[in-house]
Amino acid sequence: MEGVKIIALNRRARFDYVVEETLECGVVLVGSEVKSMRMGKVSFPDGFAVFERGELWLRNVHISEYSYSSIFNHDPDRPKKLLAHAMELKRLKRRVEEKGYTLVPLDFHFRKGRVKVELGLCKGKKYADKRESIKDREVKRDLARAFREHRK
Repeated sequence: MEGVKIIALNRRARFDYVVEETLECGVVLVGSEVKSMRMGKVSFPDGFAVFERGELWLRNVHISEYSYSSIFNHDPDRPKKLLAHAMELKRLKRRVEEKGYTLVPLDFHFRKGRVKVELGLCKGKKYADKRESIKDREVKRDLARAFREHRK
């Protein structure tokens, strides 16, 4: 992607969930949060998005306090409002209300200087699915190793 700088990835999300659809949303932040994000001080291993009063909110995302700020720093664990078009929100709300679906942040990135989050509409994987993912990954790794050795 051109003009996009990745801040943080949620690698665990693609292992724990089947991502059926993705959506890029804007995030309402205060100045010290943006500065902390520029330094990569964000953690969201168990983050999720939830609908409240018709708005989309991001929960369990920790943005560390900006170390060079004054006493007027932000609350690191406050819920963050997400920005998206009304039609997208309506469609997502219908999908999330189905059994087993949740909205999980897949990554945070800058696009044209603005912080964006990529949300994934996810369904949880079963234990057998996770084992299958591990097996597929190991097969790919073995194939790549065999090709490398064959080239030598």
